[in-house]
Amino acid sequence: MKLLLAALLAASTLSAAVDGAVVNGTTGKPQPGATVTLFKLDQNGPNALDTIKAGPSGEFKFAQQVQGPQLVQAVHEGMVFNHMIPPGQASTGITVTVYNATTNAAKAKVTTHMILLEPGASGLTVNESIIYQNTGSTAYYDTARGTLRLALPEAAGGKARVMVAGPNSLPIERALEPTNAAGVYTVDFPVKPGETRFDVTYAMPLPNPPVFTGRIFHDGPVRVVAPQGVTLSGDVKELGVEPQTQAHIFELTQRTFSIGFEGAGSLRASQGGVENVEEEGGAGLQQIRPRLYLRYKEILALSLAVLAIGFLILYRKGASGT
Repeated sequence: MKLLLAALLAASTLSAAVDGAVVNGTTGKPQPGATVTLFKLDQNGPNALDTIKAGPSGEFKFAQQVQGPQLVQAVHEGMVFNHMIPPGQASTGITVTVYNATTNAAKAKVTTHMILLEPGASGLTVNESIIYQNTGSTAYYDTARGTLRLALPEAAGGKARVMVAGPNSLPIERALEPTNAAGVYTVDFPVKPGETRFDVTYAMPLPNPPVFTGRIFHDGPVRVVAPQGVTLSGDVKELGVEPQTQAHIFELTQRTFSIGFEGAGSLRASQGGVENVEEEGGAGLQQIRPRLYLRYKEILALSLAVLAIGFLILYRKGASGT
C-alpha cells in the first residue's frame, strides 16, 4: 500500500496541471488578453497541446496532465516570450514575463560586432556575430525597417544563414530580408531586455583582387578576426593575437570599409580540426548548414576573447593617460 501511494505521489509531481499569470515587465502589471500556448517538449521538438487567452488579471490555466519538460509561450504585441518548465520543477504558480514593443532603439545598442574572415581554396566564408544589449524595460522591435541592418557583398548573392538567440533562449533561424538599397538587408526579430545575439554566415567565390568590402550601420567598435595563416590590410588596425587559436584580431577603422587579405586559414583548422570542403559537399552555402552549429561555441569563445583584448587595450590607454 505504501509503495502504491508513493508511486501515485510521484506520478502527480510528474504530471501536474500548468497555471500561472502573464506579467508585463514594461508596466509591472498583469497582462490580460495575451495568447498563451502550452508545449510538450520531446525528441521531435515542441508539440503544441493547447492555446488559451490570459484572463483579466493575466491568469491562465491548462488542465492537461503532461509528463516531462514543458514550455509555456505567451504572445504579446506580435512578440513571443517563453518560460521553460524542466522535469521535476513546479508547474503551478509560474510567471511568464512579456514586454511592450517600441521602435525607439535608445536602450538597445550593439555592444559587440565580430567579423571572421576565412579564405580557402574554394572561396571566402564570412561569419558575423552581432550582440545587442537592451538595458531598458521595453523590447526594441521595428517591423517596418527591421531590427538588424547589414550589408552583404554582391558576390554573396543575397544568400546567408541567420541564427538569432534572445535572452535565455536557444538559437533559431530567421530570414534575411532585402531592402530597397542594393546589398542592404534586414532581420526581423525583437531585441528584448537583456542580450540578443545575431549570427550571420555566408560564402562567396574568392574576389579578384582579394578584397572584402562592406558597410556598418551601427555605432561602436567592430572587430575583424583573421585565422592563423591569413593577413589583413586596408581599413583595419591590429589589436593582438588570441592565444588559443593564434587568430589575429583587428579593429575596423571605417564604417564603409575595404579589407585586403592574403593566405588561407580557418578557425576550426587552427583548433586542431580537419577542414575538408570537398568531403562536406563542395563549395557554397550547402556546407554552411552543419558547420554553423558545430562551430557556434568556438565563435562564441572567440567573441569573448575579442572582448577581452579590447578591454585590455582600453585599460592600457586609460593607464597611459593618467
